[in-house]
Amino acid sequence: MINSLLVGDKVAIVALARKVDFADLEPAIQILESWGLEVVLGKTVWESYHQFAGPDSVRLADFQTMLDDPAIKAIFSARGGYGTTRLIDQVDFTKFRQQPKWIIGFSDITALHSHLHNFGLESIHGTMPVLFAKPGAGEAVESLRRILFGEEVAYQCPAHVLNKNGQAAGVLIGGNLSLLVTCLGTASDIDTSGKILFLEDLDEYLYHIDRMMVQLDRAGKLKNLAGLMVGDMSDMKDNAVPFGKNAYEIIREHAGKYDYPICFGFSTGHEPHNLALVCGRKAILKIDDSGTNLVYSEAV
Repeated sequence: MINSLLVGDKVAIVALARKVDFADLEPAIQILESWGLEVVLGKTVWESYHQFAGPDSVRLADFQTMLDDPAIKAIFSARGGYGTTRLIDQVDFTKFRQQPKWIIGFSDITALHSHLHNFGLESIHGTMPVLFAKPGAGEAVESLRRILFGEEVAYQCPAHVLNKNGQAAGVLIGGNLSLLVTCLGTASDIDTSGKILFLEDLDEYLYHIDRMMVQLDRAGKLKNLAGLMVGDMSDMKDNAVPFGKNAYEIIREHAGKYDYPICFGFSTGHEPHNLALVCGRKAILKIDDSGTNLVYSEAV
């Protein structure tokens, strides 16, 4: 069990993937400090190596330092991009598993959430420091604060024409569709049976979405779900010859043949209104004609 944050706790910001501009982090640092937290910045915040926040060895060492430091109570990935999977198999999680702490991020950080799930540990799929000050991100940041400090959250979203009504209970897992597919067959591959899976993605061709859903299905990741939540599919692209379906319709085709509830339009993904979700925590998903409700079962 990961302890909730307390005023005075130290939290770290490290860049696990793409490099960052420190100026983009300053609003987040101010917000975290306003919560009563002491912010510790990793070396990777100022590093640059091509598109990465430093070479793999530097990013690995920075992350390892924060994982192993017992004074650090939470680690924020500064941003996503690409690079986490280059490091993950070299990370020593021994001390972290003995004294777990919150790990926060989304997009490329999906691989890390999946990896931690296989240790039986919770983590937070939520907005990252470079995005804290984006217009419209206020509720996303507040949802993250509530989870970090142990306050209850309950989410609702409007009904969608593609929804499949029903109720599901199970451990919540998921994240970026591309990263979940990337993790198949690796140490970060997750067992989805009996669980509520959530998906989101950005900047993909529609046929890529179809190909990835086919791959998830062939790998047995869709058949035995308790439920499915589909978040934002942002900035999708098509070919000169149209694919013929949008991202939601593609996902509905592949998952809709199974007998579990599905909601579309949940606020998770690459949009400012990116509500924080606890990966690895039991939840209850209810979908009816009035919309979708998600609560964590510990709060019921």
